[in-house]
Amino acid sequence: MNIKPFKVEEWMNAYEVGAKYNIAETCVDSISLDELWALSGVDGQAFWEELCSHRLTYGYIEGHPDFLAGICGLYRSVAPEEIVTTHGAAGANHHVFYSLVEPGDRVVSIMPTYQQLYSIPESFRADLRLLPLREENGFLPDPDELRRLAVPGTKLICINNPNNPTGALLDEAALRQIVGIAREAGAYVLCDEVYRHLTQEDGWSPSIVDLYEKGVSVSSMSKVFSLAGLRLGWIATHDDALRRSLLSHRDYNHISCGMLDERIAAVALGAREALLARSRRIVRENLAILDAWVQAEPHLRFRRPQAGTTALVEYDYEPDSYDFCRRLYRESGALVTPGDCFEMPKSFRVGYAGDQAELREGLRAVSAFLRTLEREAQA
Repeated sequence: MNIKPFKVEEWMNAYEVGAKYNIAETCVDSISLDELWALSGVDGQAFWEELCSHRLTYGYIEGHPDFLAGICGLYRSVAPEEIVTTHGAAGANHHVFYSLVEPGDRVVSIMPTYQQLYSIPESFRADLRLLPLREENGFLPDPDELRRLAVPGTKLICINNPNNPTGALLDEAALRQIVGIAREAGAYVLCDEVYRHLTQEDGWSPSIVDLYEKGVSVSSMSKVFSLAGLRLGWIATHDDALRRSLLSHRDYNHISCGMLDERIAAVALGAREALLARSRRIVRENLAILDAWVQAEPHLRFRRPQAGTTALVEYDYEPDSYDFCRRLYRESGALVTPGDCFEMPKSFRVGYAGDQAELREGLRAVSAFLRTLEREAQA
């Protein structure tokens, strides 16, 4: 199987460890187990003592009941038997394509988005069609363009809500419009929802699986719940034929998830309101900092994110985004992600949900670098 290099992951692999100011990270500021015990009210010592008595078997092949129940609490209509657990959301997205897409199948994906959503089906020799998200439309899919691409017989429509990298948010009305188009075409809708619930305004965040009988929701413990180290994700769908296919293919590529990971994740989801409150506070406070910084920089602009943890910042300096970000890293230690990783030139992605002090220092470092570019342009 030939597949294109995964640009954003290759970038992070190369530069993340050595960054002085990592403002490219997309998870909400990660927590320790001690912090999880404090937020959840669980006695950590008792938890470990009980867990240490268990033999390290495969555990529950289809997922620990408490973990599945916790996932169900994130939806309005999902039952435990409608969930397939995976190794992260990356594993979930790949597993949907692996189980569903065959050569020649029409797959429509938005762009920009996480590269999995278009490069994996392309590698499976799907009939891939890209739907560009334009700033004049708020980086939201144009329904007329989607209807033109999603011809009858289309196998799958791929969206990402909230969007990575722009932070655009499809509300329930917009999601229902996509559902209507998908239903006419007979298509599944895969929605990568790893940033779901991280809105700038209070209110319920709708999921595609609650709105459409062929909706497929993918999410994980990494972004919203600050527990990327668990490497746990899931697929939620009401479609029984798809779930049977997912479980059949699952036997070939990962069998089950880790029993220790699932027990910790169950604790976190049992305390989801406390964790969500923490995460929303962080993204709301930090986006205000980022917004003020962008407004103060005359050569930068962005469409303010509505949700998620990332923002796409455009610039009007000379270097392309790779040269811009490499030089920024070398000269300041600040790490951001080139917009060209998302086919968006002359821009960079900022992850603003990490430690607030690091965000402030990182943005100051970027500003100092911008002054250097301006002096060079005037020389």
